[in-house]
Amino acid sequence: MRSGKAEKKILPPDPIYGSRLVARFINKLMISGKRTVAEKLVYEALETIREQVKQEPLSVFEKAISNIAPKMEVRPRRVGGASYQVPVEVRGDRKEALAIRWILTGARSRSNKEFHSFDKKLAAELIDAANNTGAAIKKKDDVQKAAAANRAFSHFRW
Repeated sequence: MRSGKAEKKILPPDPIYGSRLVARFINKLMISGKRTVAEKLVYEALETIREQVKQEPLSVFEKAISNIAPKMEVRPRRVGGASYQVPVEVRGDRKEALAIRWILTGARSRSNKEFHSFDKKLAAELIDAANNTGAAIKKKDDVQKAAAANRAFSHFRW
């Protein structure tokens, strides 16, 4: 028997920018509990953005996240022995989580030829995302296209 919904933990904001979004980003980037390494990478990437774009890095970061956050996605739904890809609206927290995941995946998959360190890759991916280009934007477009293509199954929504 299930005993109700798990309550959301409220994440404290990051120490430098005072942003919960940056704190979530650092947590997602962190590998094997190495928070200081993840923080250093994110803060260096944000400093690189400040130097390259000559804008407030937090606003560029937030613009990148909002550009990547998808509005619709498909979820599989079994109806009478067949699985349908049903388009559903993406809720607030999941939007951010997907955007963060896609940015990190895009940054990790960038080639090592032009960028030698991860913070430079991350900065480039964030700048691209803020300008509506790059791997993360392509991923968002693919997800949105899949949702649009499966609009015929939207009546199976639950």
